Amino acid sequence: MESTSSTGTFTIAYAPAEAWTGTDPTCARMTFKKTYHGNLAGTSDGAMLTAGDPGAGSAGYVAMERFTGTLAGRCGSFVLQHAGTMLDRHDTLHVVVTPGSGTGELAGIAGTMKIAADGGTHRYTFDLTLAGYSA
Repeated sequence: MESTSSTGTFTIAYAPAEAWTGTDPTCARMTFKKTYHGNLAGTSDGAMLTAGDPGAGSAGYVAMERFTGTLAGRCGSFVLQHAGTMLDRHDTLHVVVTPGSGTGELAGIAGTMKIAADGGTHRYTFDLTLAGYSA
């Protein structure tokens, strides 16, 4: 297996989903759709749970997202799992490929993804391993 990095951008659209804790305003559930551009090209659908008060600078979220598309021309899918916290407006985010979730030509993929948002543009850096892949 060879380790490499892939970078690019993505767009995201959120939609509120049925509440997961009733009427508690500090907890929410959302679905989202992303479109990835770059060596990683395709779409994903995901679900997210959030808690806290992001407007005040403290919150957390977990999410699962299934990507379908291509990575450097190799077709398949895989799942990303997210865990993020914000404390005093400082973010910590961990995004990892769910082990065993790769399909098609992306079977066996492993890695982590860093996400940054600046000026309304979302960017990713995907550090990954996949047999026979190099950027």
